[in-house]
Amino acid sequence: MIANQQRIEQHINLLSEYTATPGAGLTRLTYSKDDLDARNYIKDKMKEYNLSVSEDGLGNIFGKLVGSNPEAPSVLVGSHFDSVPNGGAYDGAAGVIVGLEVAALYQEQQIQPVNSLEIIAMVEEEGTRYGGGLMGSRGMMGLLSEEDFQALVDKDGISIKEAMTSIGLDCTKEKYRDPKSIKAFLELHIEQGPILEEKNISIGVVDAVVGLTQLEVTVQGMAGHAGTTPMDRRADALVIAAEIISTFPKLAEEIGHGTVITTGQLEVFPNGSNVIPNKVIFSVDIRSGDEKNVQYSISKVRQLIESKTTPTIRTTIEQLLYTTPKMMDKNIGTILTETCEKLDIPYCHINSGAGHDAMIFSDYTACGMIFIPSRDGLSHCQEEWSDVNDLAKGATILYETALRLTEGQHDKQSN
Repeated sequence: MIANQQRIEQHINLLSEYTATPGAGLTRLTYSKDDLDARNYIKDKMKEYNLSVSEDGLGNIFGKLVGSNPEAPSVLVGSHFDSVPNGGAYDGAAGVIVGLEVAALYQEQQIQPVNSLEIIAMVEEEGTRYGGGLMGSRGMMGLLSEEDFQALVDKDGISIKEAMTSIGLDCTKEKYRDPKSIKAFLELHIEQGPILEEKNISIGVVDAVVGLTQLEVTVQGMAGHAGTTPMDRRADALVIAAEIISTFPKLAEEIGHGTVITTGQLEVFPNGSNVIPNKVIFSVDIRSGDEKNVQYSISKVRQLIESKTTPTIRTTIEQLLYTTPKMMDKNIGTILTETCEKLDIPYCHINSGAGHDAMIFSDYTACGMIFIPSRDGLSHCQEEWSDVNDLAKGATILYETALRLTEGQHDKQSN
C-alpha cells in the first residue's frame, strides 16, 4: 500500500489558500478567519474518511475511528495547522495532511482497528498569536492552567475567550486529555534544516528533540525628543536592547555544543521616528540538546540583561516556555526503521533542533516522529517546500506504523 500523492498534493494546495497574506506566504493565526476556514476543511475531510469529529476547549480538532475495543487507549496521528507570519505551506500542515491520508488509507483498505485511531490537528504550536508556543499539546496534557489560559491576550488585547467565540468555538469544553487514553502519538514534520536533502535521504527517524526555553525581555527607559535630548542624557531602551541582542551570537558560540540563541520578535515603543524609545520588548529563544547547556545559557542571558540595569534603565525577564530535551520512544523508533527497511525507503537517524508537539506528549505517552527533507533547508518562509513524493513515503510509513500500533486488520465482513 502506497499513499496517494495526488490526494496529498491537493490537500497541501487547498489548505495553503487559507492565509491572511495571499501571495506573500502563509499567515494563519490561531482563532482567525483563516483558522476557521482551514478548520472546516480539515473537519470535512475527517468526516469524508468516516471519522467522528470533535473539538476540545482549546480548539484542537480530533477525528476518531473507533476501535473494536473502544476502552483501549487511542493512537494519535497529526500535527498543528497554525503558522508563523509569512511562513510556508508545509510546516505543521504537512503532518495534519499525512494524518488525513492515514485515515483515508484505513477507509480504503477497510481497516478495523482494535485500538481507536485519532487524527489530530492542533492549535497555536508556533505561539505567534498568544505566545509561548505548543499551546494545543500543553493544554491537553494539563500544563496550562485554566487561569493562565483565560489570562492570555494577543497584541491587540483580544482575549482567548473572545477570539474563540468569534469563530464559534467553546472554551468551556474540557481541555485536559487523560494520558492513559493515549497509546501513542505519531507526527510527521518537515525537517526545517538541510541534513536530509544533503544526504539525499527521504526519511529521518527522530531520536530526540532539543530542549528549549523562550523568554520575553522588557527594557524600560525614558522617552524624549530625538533632536533636543543630548546623547549623555538619554535612557534609550532600544540602544540597550541592541547591546544585549548583539551579544547573543558570541555567547552561544562560547557555550558551544550546538547551543543557539535567537531574537525573532522585537517591539519598540512609542515607535516614532523622532522619539527616543522608552520601552522595548523582545524575545529570546534558547535551544540545546543538553539540558545543562540550556540552563547555563539561561543563567548567562539573565546575567547579561540584569547587568544593563541602571537608575534610568529597568529590565524584566519572563520565562514563557521551558522544555527539557526529549527522547522519542525506542520501540516506536524500531517500528519506524523496520517499516522503512520493509518498504526499501532510505532513512537515517536524526535529532530535531526545533520544538514540536511530540516533545510535550513524550512525557506522557510513547511518541514517534519522522522528518522529510526541506528544500535548501528552508522553513518559516514562503520559499518553504517539500517533495510530495517524500510526503507520500512518510504517510505510508506512518500508516504501516499506525496499523501495528492499533492492531488494525482488514474488516472480513466487508470483503
